[in-house]
Amino acid sequence: MQLTHYNTNFKQRTFPIILVCENVTNAPNIGSLFRIADAFGIERLILCGENIQLGRKMAKTSRATEKVVNYEIQKEALEVIQDLKKKNYQIIALEITSQSQPLHTFQFTSQKPMVLVIGDENFGVSEAVLSLSDYIIHIDMFGNNSSMNVVQATNIALYEMTKQLL
Repeated sequence: MQLTHYNTNFKQRTFPIILVCENVTNAPNIGSLFRIADAFGIERLILCGENIQLGRKMAKTSRATEKVVNYEIQKEALEVIQDLKKKNYQIIALEITSQSQPLHTFQFTSQKPMVLVIGDENFGVSEAVLSLSDYIIHIDMFGNNSSMNVVQATNIALYEMTKQLL
């Protein structure tokens, strides 16, 4: 029998992970980020940028998870990262760089709370934020394209992070 929202036996829990989204402005992507923030039990979602819209298009995709996810909207991701770094969070950026480590080999630890930084749909995580990151991780790609949708990449990263913290 297929289970529904009302009869699953998943145990609710919150992980010491803050998801910082740098200039992710596409409404369906934002809605999907709310859904995965809820699904993976992250501590907080911080949307950073100039034109963050939480309108009808976002709500359609979020399926009302914006009502239960702890979130905030900030102008500058760099300032958010600087503040969280001062509060002893480990900053982990999800981006392909010459220094990034493959996600599947990275060892996540709950010794310090974590921030996962994801970037703009077109330009990724900014150089300024990358320079403040303690770690940069990437998802190995096996096709011709060197990137994937920001939400799909975030799903994969949060799955691995929470799996290791269980």
